[in-house]
Amino acid sequence: MTTLTEHFTLEELVHSDTARILGIANVPTPAIVANLRRLAQFNEMVRLALGGAAMTISSGYRCPALNRAVGGARNSAHLHGLANDFIAPTFGTPLAICQTLKKSYLEFDQLIYERAGGAIWVHLAIAREGSQPRRQTLTVDNKSTRIGLWQ
Repeated sequence: MTTLTEHFTLEELVHSDTARILGIANVPTPAIVANLRRLAQFNEMVRLALGGAAMTISSGYRCPALNRAVGGARNSAHLHGLANDFIAPTFGTPLAICQTLKKSYLEFDQLIYERAGGAIWVHLAIAREGSQPRRQTLTVDNKSTRIGLWQ
C-alpha cells in the first residue's frame, strides 16, 4: 500500500470497480501520482474543515479509457489526478459538505454537488500546479449544470 498522506493512499485514489470489471488498467503516470499526492494533501484540509470526518472516495484518477467508460467529461480533472468524488456520512449530506466547503478558506478549483441515478456525491477538484484556483461552485443533476448549490 502506498501512503500519500495520513488518511489517503494511492490505491484508494485510483481504485475503480468499473475498471476492474471491464479489465481497464487504471495506472497513473509519475506526473499524475504527483497530482494525486497534492490532491491527498488537499483532502486532509477538507477533512479538517469537516471536523475530522472520514471521507469515502468513490472516484479519483481515471485513465482515458475508464473516463470514457463511466461517461466522464472529456476535459475532466479526474484524467489528471486533480479531482475526486466522495461522501463523508459522519459529517452530513453531500449538500451540507458542499455548503461547508463553499464557506471555508479552502482554495479548491471546482466544487460540484452531483446527483445522478439516485446517487448523490461531492466532486472536488484542485487547480493544476501554478494555476490560480477558480473556487467554482456548481450543481449537476440529470445532465443539467447550474452555477451555485441547488437542492
